[in-house]
Parts: sequence; C-alpha cells; structure tokens
Amino acid sequence: MNFEQLKPEIEKITQKTEGTVNDKLLSICTLLEKHIPYYNWVGFYFKNGDKNELKLGPYVGEPTDHTIIPFGKGICGQVAVSNKNFVVPDVAAQDNYIACSITVKAEIVIPIFVNGENIGQIDIDSNTPDPFTEADERFLEFVCEQVASIL
Repeated sequence: MNFEQLKPEIEKITQKTEGTVNDKLLSICTLLEKHIPYYNWVGFYFKNGDKNELKLGPYVGEPTDHTIIPFGKGICGQVAVSNKNFVVPDVAAQDNYIACSITVKAEIVIPIFVNGENIGQIDIDSNTPDPFTEADERFLEFVCEQVASIL
C-alpha cells in the first residue's frame, strides 16, 4: 500500500467508536509497520504528565529499553523541545542519538499537536539507510493530525 491508500485506513482506525485510544494507536503502528517495508519500528511517545520527559506508548517492533526519554535527549527528546519534524538519514552521524538497536540506520520523528501544544510524537526507525522522503514527512504529519483528533 502506498501513502494515499493508507490514509483512509488511518481514518478508519481513528474514527472507530469501539476500542481504547491505545488500541487505536497500536493498530496504526501495526498498519504502518506491515505496509511500509522500511518502517521497521513504529511507536508513539507522549509527554509524561508535567515532567520534562517522554513516556513510551504503543509500538510495534523490537522491544526497547527507552521507555522514558528526557527532553533534549536523543532524536525524540530533541523534537519534544524543538516542536519540529526531525529526519535522520544516518543515525551514526548524529551526536545526540540514543541507539535502540544496532540494525537501525535511519529515524524520523514527527510531533503531535493538540490545541497548539506538542503532546507527543510518532517515532519510526528504519534498518534501511536514508529511506525517508518529504512524502514520508507529509504522510506522517497526516497520521499525527488524525491521532490528535482522538487524544
């Protein structure tokens, strides 16, 4: 499935009346990981209450020890501070990178805004070097807008 084919599937998930928010988030992770070959780990991080840290939410992929990430640390922590998309074509070239797996070559993180506030993000790791394009960014921004509508 390409991005345009996935959009209605994302909308279907977010518009379902049954299931919890976490169930829907996990369904989105599963859908993306299954249909986009270079999305090898797909997960959500959310602001942890009033603390300056992110807490791991639903995800699909290898287990991670990074269940709490301080603001400013790693790619996710930097997005929590900058409020901007962060595309990393080569994680080995990043000084402030938290390695989750030796197989990860690239990462993309897109913030989720609710009422103008950055409350979380979608984080995607790829085992493929430099796979992410502007089309990935636009699609994941769409996904984050849909997610924001259920939070």
